[in-house]
Amino acid sequence: MHATEKGKQVAVLVELKARFDEESNIEWARKLERVGVHVVYGMIGLKTHCKLALVVRREAGALRRYLHIGTGNYNPATARIYTDLGLFTADAEFGADASELFNYLTGFSHQTHYRRLLVAPVTLRDKVAALIEREIEHRRSGKPARIVAKVNSLTDTKIIRTLYEASQAGVTIDLIVRGVCTLRPGVPGLSDTITVTSIVGRFLEHSRIFYFLNAGEEEVYIGSADWMQRNLDRRVELLAPINDPRLRTHLKEEVLKIYLKDNVKARRLLPEGSYERIRAATGEETVDSQSHFINSSGPAQL
Repeated sequence: MHATEKGKQVAVLVELKARFDEESNIEWARKLERVGVHVVYGMIGLKTHCKLALVVRREAGALRRYLHIGTGNYNPATARIYTDLGLFTADAEFGADASELFNYLTGFSHQTHYRRLLVAPVTLRDKVAALIEREIEHRRSGKPARIVAKVNSLTDTKIIRTLYEASQAGVTIDLIVRGVCTLRPGVPGLSDTITVTSIVGRFLEHSRIFYFLNAGEEEVYIGSADWMQRNLDRRVELLAPINDPRLRTHLKEEVLKIYLKDNVKARRLLPEGSYERIRAATGEETVDSQSHFINSSGPAQL
């Protein structure tokens, strides 16, 4: 609103179907429209769930885009009680993708191709399946293969079948799934190489991270999408590749590895569907992942 009053062009997408926030969002949408913000309400038949902010500036005679991609809502209440990640970048291809996504959301285009970003319901499902299948091919050809995924929920049957296929090929798969998980890990002949961990602590685990070893050419993604049919097919979602090798290492070594070492708040999903608490062995260091992150130095200073 302040930017609009200062003469800037502003467009805001307000999701009116946001659970628990419908009334607040309607009121904010009215206030935004009163001062001249271009307010849109998303795509018919699709809930908009991606978390994206874009600033376009003219600098030294050229346009430069600054982009924030998050796993969490732009909500001051949940920002205090959820665990989330965000990427701030001026990468030109990311910025071009974001501009085209906003054009899609505001009805100015029917974009079906993106350079770097994975967007549901357009490209995300097929790309996730292809990333898992690539690990299968690496393993079958004798190359190292591993998948680590952190999501809120895992219920999509097509993704689960592909993960089973990966396990049967020998791919090591570690899943961190806070809530509902309809995959059964550790079933002989089906999912021997899959582990599923749920972490329940002081904060609601909300970040989504996806790691693929890719025969040593590691790829990491963050974004808004769980592995559920609704997220992949009926929502506008976004995953972004982490291209900076330092940030990839940070997410792998200082985030995912800590979650997988948690032996205080973590529970392991058993093959029959029950959970057991993970306990530190005698003499083993206790690791509470959320306490670790609270006491760490904060965001990576690179």
